[in-house]
Amino acid sequence: MRTLLLTTLLTGLMLPVGAHAENPHKEFISGPINSGPEATAQCIECHEEHTEAFMQTSHWTWAKEQVVNGKTVKLGKKNAINNYCVSVSSNEPRCTKCHAGYGYEDAKFDFTDATKVDCLVCHDTTGTYQKDLSGYAFKSVDLVKVSQNVGAPVRDNCGSCHFFGGGGDGVKHGDLDSSMAYPDKALDVHMDADGMDFQCQDCHKGESHTIKGQAMSVSPGSTDHMECTSCHDNQVHKNAKLNRHTEKVACQTCHIPEFAKVEPTKLWWDWSEAGQDREESKNQWGRKDYMKKKGSFVWGQKVQPEYAWYNGTAEAYLFGDTMDPAKVTALSKPMGSKDDGKSKIYPFKVHRGKQIYDAKHKVFIPTKVFGKDGYWKTFDWDKAATAGMNNHPTMQAKGLTYSGQNGFAETEMWWRINHMVSPKSEALKCSACHSKKGRLDWEALGYDQDPMKAKKKK
Repeated sequence: MRTLLLTTLLTGLMLPVGAHAENPHKEFISGPINSGPEATAQCIECHEEHTEAFMQTSHWTWAKEQVVNGKTVKLGKKNAINNYCVSVSSNEPRCTKCHAGYGYEDAKFDFTDATKVDCLVCHDTTGTYQKDLSGYAFKSVDLVKVSQNVGAPVRDNCGSCHFFGGGGDGVKHGDLDSSMAYPDKALDVHMDADGMDFQCQDCHKGESHTIKGQAMSVSPGSTDHMECTSCHDNQVHKNAKLNRHTEKVACQTCHIPEFAKVEPTKLWWDWSEAGQDREESKNQWGRKDYMKKKGSFVWGQKVQPEYAWYNGTAEAYLFGDTMDPAKVTALSKPMGSKDDGKSKIYPFKVHRGKQIYDAKHKVFIPTKVFGKDGYWKTFDWDKAATAGMNNHPTMQAKGLTYSGQNGFAETEMWWRINHMVSPKSEALKCSACHSKKGRLDWEALGYDQDPMKAKKKK
């Protein structure tokens, strides 16, 4: 069958565009297909090597070996902390709707079973494929139709998860939301649907299903970075002064003056206010400012980024680390300085909030919010903390169980802004930074004052 498929594909390369659009998989995929794993079993008949390669990637494992805070750890989405819904552990069925697999119901998920790989979520071309709890396909999905009509991913495929991280449209990233499926030039010059129409993999290139680029939140120690200079020359400006800026200022800093251009994004999430019987009000964008099961939120649209030096590495709080409830804990934060010779000033979304911690052990709690004993059903923090903390692999390894005492402390997470690149006519002008009301906090960046003023005094 592999030989026949290869012959068909090679023949297709020589066909006119219209004929080439016909998908050869219709000839090789047959029904009935009653489940995702049954679809994958047919994919594997021809794509066994691709499946095996995918199973080595972080899209499948949700963890990778990396150096964080000076230690080598295996960290990823499945065991990293965040200040949205806090933890995947104990909440798997809800969180793993966005895992590229089937049946990730708990920590016992078999990562060696190739039939549990979900090929369709990335390769569906019908626009009808949807995932339910634990990553299973919705029962209403016509799996035969979807399996027979697969192709290269488009923004909608990647966006089905990445646009909706954190529990809703635009909640998490700030520069990724549903508006990026078919953006215009004002929203993003690269992905402009009527212009260059970049798909995600045009920049996020990869080999053997390993996609280049990592989120700081789950891979603070990753070295698999990609930059604008992967395509653009570092000295692209006609103005020599602007070219000198590229030594210390990332392209994104000037060319993404704002994020959440269309859909709002969450900027604050206060879990300490959850559980109150009060009105679940909505803001001007139709998003809830309060939910009994989640607490209160602050949203923003057309948000000005915050800026920091970044050298390609980040510090992170790991589950089980001791924290100080009197201070704001950075769950992830860029590292770098103006003097290290390798950092540049980058734009970030900073998501802040309050979340539960164990008042005796001084550690943040991987709370169970979903399912039996979860907070969303019981509205009982003690039950949610016990179920989450006592069954968390890292907490178990460190001998930590819930003490019965809790409090709420402030946290922040830094998210690098890379998308929603504006047309060059909207790039920041000199006065955006070098003026009394400039957007850069020079003192926070390590300067006594605006360096332009210092030069003038000399």
